[in-house]
Amino acid sequence: MEIDKAIRDSDDRRLKTKYHNAIYVIQRALALYSIEEVAFSFNGGKDSTVLLHLLRAGYFLHQVERGHSNGGLSDGEFTFPIRTIYFETPSVFPEINSFTYETAASYGVKLDIIREDFKSGLEALLKAKSTKAIFLGVRIGDPTAVGQEQFSPSSPGWPPFMRVNPILDWSYRDVWAFLLTCKVPYCSLYDQGYTSIGSIHDTVPNALLSIKDSAVEKQKFKPAYMLSDGRSERAGRARKLSAAAACVPAASNGLKCAEPHQGSIYTASIVAVGDEILFGIVEDQLGPSLCKKLHSIGWLVSQMATVRCEVDSVAEEVERRKSMSDLVFIYGGVGPLHTDVSVGGVAKAFGVRLAPDEEYEEYLCRLFGDKCTGNRNEMAQLPEGITELLEHEKLPVPLIKCHNVIVLTATNVDELDRQWDALIDLRSTNLLAPTGPFVSKHLETSLSDLEVAQPLSKIAIEFPDISTGCYRKTRAGPLIITLEGKDQETVEAAMEALSKKLPSGVKQISV
Repeated sequence: MEIDKAIRDSDDRRLKTKYHNAIYVIQRALALYSIEEVAFSFNGGKDSTVLLHLLRAGYFLHQVERGHSNGGLSDGEFTFPIRTIYFETPSVFPEINSFTYETAASYGVKLDIIREDFKSGLEALLKAKSTKAIFLGVRIGDPTAVGQEQFSPSSPGWPPFMRVNPILDWSYRDVWAFLLTCKVPYCSLYDQGYTSIGSIHDTVPNALLSIKDSAVEKQKFKPAYMLSDGRSERAGRARKLSAAAACVPAASNGLKCAEPHQGSIYTASIVAVGDEILFGIVEDQLGPSLCKKLHSIGWLVSQMATVRCEVDSVAEEVERRKSMSDLVFIYGGVGPLHTDVSVGGVAKAFGVRLAPDEEYEEYLCRLFGDKCTGNRNEMAQLPEGITELLEHEKLPVPLIKCHNVIVLTATNVDELDRQWDALIDLRSTNLLAPTGPFVSKHLETSLSDLEVAQPLSKIAIEFPDISTGCYRKTRAGPLIITLEGKDQETVEAAMEALSKKLPSGVKQISV
């Protein structure tokens, strides 16, 4: 089998590890389900092209292990038995269509052509043919990968099947290393500067691959495999997506699409890990600073918690918060010490094990040099199958993201500022989705708490979307009343209504 031989002959240790892990997932699926119960969703893109050849190799090796084939079979003698579905739409690139049909002919792939939307087509397919699992070319970092693991049941409201994601933990670099090492054909658009291909309406070549040549009238681009920064993979798509287009399910996922959060409030939870904070030895400065940063972009911090340096304590808190918040930020307890348990706690919260991450280890080696030995290698043990590395030029080491949990490595406010700036720059990945800022109004009064209690209660009932709060800087000082919301007119109306309900001596101030 030429794919397996190409990988065995390669000197790329990282690629070998990714390949063997993917083959393991495929063989595990083939052991759980019969060949008649599995299908493969192929869309002609680079990721599903990689998966096609991994499935060819995985099925071949599966047969060899079972004694049904001998290892000397050539490509021409090997047929691809997994039912393959292709969703053909009017908005697909002609080059993708041509490549798909040519690939099917070259490798003996029998295509089930579906000309409906993904969900409707899938429902019809599963009614016609019993299918329990579908192999998908989803990778962490894809918009459709949120919440997925290597084996993930389909989302509520979708036909029931098991999503099998053998390349979930593959990076952009891994995909191209595989395609180039194995010398397999891929869609010609990738040689024209396209790095991530959607529809003809939302995809252009990646400007980062543009070749500046004034002598050439038509703009030219380098091939996709020359993109050095994998986080810019979708740069040719993200800026063109409209709200409507963003909710068209891609043929490679099987996930329902979330509606754009226009005018809504995103929520975040913050978890600090540190015995020293709980013992009163050090004062936590990162939590309040992070609250201010989130508030400044219109996010609502719903919870702040500090937990002991214990794996179970971290896991329990993350488990509670990850299902209640759009994002969970965790800091402290990151490093090589026995008390650095944050990453292990996150892994336990998601029910996965820690596994070596070669890409992260490379960053650590560059940072620590010869000191990157012994326990420091344990820092490269990350939650298996759910980790995305958030790379940025401002960061010496990427931040760790596990689904909706972000592990911050900052130990002081200056480091937090740099990491926050990097996260803001990564907004194109929908990491910190922009939302409308909060509008605040402040009133100052010399009235007592008892005198303002009833009017404030009425305002809370009349304006349920407005947050109301009171505080004094000193016990004898004036009472400051805060009204906050997303809609300026509503906030101003609430402030006017409250002013009328209170006796004289109330004035608006800026804080």
